[in-house]
Amino acid sequence: MGKAKGRYHEVSIVIGSLNTHTPEGRLAEKWQNYQATVKLVSPKNKRGFEIIVVGTGLAGASAAASLGELGYKVHAFTYHDSPRRAHSIAAQGGINAAKNYQNDGDSVWRLFIDTIKGGDYRSREANVHRLAEVSLNIIDQCVAQGVPFARDYGGLLDNRSFGGAQVSRTFYARGQTGQQLLLGAYSALMRQVGQGSVTLHNRKEMLELVVHEGRAVGIVVRDLLTGEVSSHSAHAVVLATGGYSNVYFLSTNAKMCNVTAAWRAHRQGALFANPCYTQIHPTCIPQSDEFQSKLTLMSESLRNDGRIWVPQKGSDTRPPSEIPDSERDYYLEVKYPAFGNLVPRDVASRNAKSVVDEGRGIGERANGVYLDFTDAIAAQGEAAIADKYGNLFDIYERITGENPYKSPMRIYPATHYTMGGLWVDYELMSNLPGLFVLGEANFSDHGANRLGASALMQGLADGYFVLPSTIGPWLAQMLGESKLPADHEVFETTETAVAQRTQRWLNINGTRSVDYFHRELGKLVWDNVGMSRSRPGLEKALSEIPALYEEYLSDVRVLGSAQTLNQSLEKAGRVADFFELAQLMARDALEREESCGGHFREEHQTPEGEARRDDDNFAHATAWEWTGDPQKSIAHFEPLDFTEVDLAVRSYK
Repeated sequence: MGKAKGRYHEVSIVIGSLNTHTPEGRLAEKWQNYQATVKLVSPKNKRGFEIIVVGTGLAGASAAASLGELGYKVHAFTYHDSPRRAHSIAAQGGINAAKNYQNDGDSVWRLFIDTIKGGDYRSREANVHRLAEVSLNIIDQCVAQGVPFARDYGGLLDNRSFGGAQVSRTFYARGQTGQQLLLGAYSALMRQVGQGSVTLHNRKEMLELVVHEGRAVGIVVRDLLTGEVSSHSAHAVVLATGGYSNVYFLSTNAKMCNVTAAWRAHRQGALFANPCYTQIHPTCIPQSDEFQSKLTLMSESLRNDGRIWVPQKGSDTRPPSEIPDSERDYYLEVKYPAFGNLVPRDVASRNAKSVVDEGRGIGERANGVYLDFTDAIAAQGEAAIADKYGNLFDIYERITGENPYKSPMRIYPATHYTMGGLWVDYELMSNLPGLFVLGEANFSDHGANRLGASALMQGLADGYFVLPSTIGPWLAQMLGESKLPADHEVFETTETAVAQRTQRWLNINGTRSVDYFHRELGKLVWDNVGMSRSRPGLEKALSEIPALYEEYLSDVRVLGSAQTLNQSLEKAGRVADFFELAQLMARDALEREESCGGHFREEHQTPEGEARRDDDNFAHATAWEWTGDPQKSIAHFEPLDFTEVDLAVRSYK
């Protein structure tokens, strides 16, 4: 470890200390070679191991179901009343897989290349290739479970295009793909619950990871209905708890989504990687007033048939039907003729912000752009468009009161997905032995920007196919070992710390609600660590967030008690974690002196306004070590070595 002089302040860094455990050999053979040579646990021995899985979305439910089916004893924890309420249910547009059913040139290699390029060459090559390989199996798995994917006229599975690709590889179930996939994973999970291999713990929130002698041995949870705090021990802990977009307050995520499980693991020693990589989704319904508590996503699939435009001139208040084509700016089609409206999300989002900042935004608040289906309806008919997107159009009309069949949708970017997360190696284990991290909670597959329809792909790949193979080597070395008893001193000490933290929130007795502080934090993060970042803005965030946090710790109002349902108490701890995370996000963004994917530094752009990477100095992942102060975290660098891909300027023109 040493001190490196950052551009603005001193940074503690560690280089080369992270072992990714990536297999040797050619890229296309790494996963097969790994599976062929990895240590196995026999069926009889599997029954002697207990595994905790936190989170029951696509990654968690599929992992718990798969591990249970293999014979492990699994304890699955969810803070929902049912796993079916996990936020995976909200995913709309589809799931990628390189099946090449359309015979349009798709392949595992092309999906791999599109994902690497879409992530702006900031993801781990071996993990991404494995993801592309496993994608083939996911569709077969889901069809066998009865997932009702859309089919073409002949009865074969249908596909559509998504941003960042020139082939049709996205399988979908109208605009309800996440819901249908989650029901498939839920059915597999509940089958194992019925057979006794999985024990389901509902309405339990993980408040602490328990670490003993340098390894993860269990968790401490709070029952959200009774307030009871309890400890649970296992041979391994799996976190599949999603991302952290709600740090912005307004996002497309459900209000209960939070970073607490991952952040508490980070505070116990797990490295947090690339927190500045947050994705702004270009296709959301614009904010309608200052009191709104969340934003609604309109699927990226709409960009297949909808054309995005704004008036040529600013402050044009005419209805869209009265603005002729000659006075419209179809800006994505003009700037990116090869991809048009199907450019990746970060490119579409930045361009939408640009035209709105120029004063050409539409709607009463001038905070949106049009997504117009007039041409598609004229060419295909209203019935065909309704068959593809009917439920999405219905959602839009219920929220806005506007009929998208008759008038263009109004859309604008909003925070959606987070590419950063806990650092994991090729086996999905964090630097903290015994702690595995799946799906959006880890950092591994998407680099600086996620392509649409790849979140569902990663979650199911990790849960159904990767973790069941990679958890074996960790468990194999503990054959014959009992798990640490849940009444061990380390659990008692952790429970005491959790109780003390809970009581501190109740003792503050301040004057302002948790939501007030969360909204103020969200404004700070959106304004300074949002769609574009700059040195002054990031330094402002690093100055003002701690001050607001101090006010939060002295003036937040948490009523009620800890021995009952208390949603204010739940939110108090989650928002405190967001305050600490927000500082690390700003710190990470400040140190990354380049623009790449969802991380756009205003100081680092081309004359045309495109992102400018710095491969000589920043072709690495940054994994941060907790020191007690997020502004004094220690940076660990994982160099990103590309053996099969040439680093190139990312162009969609």
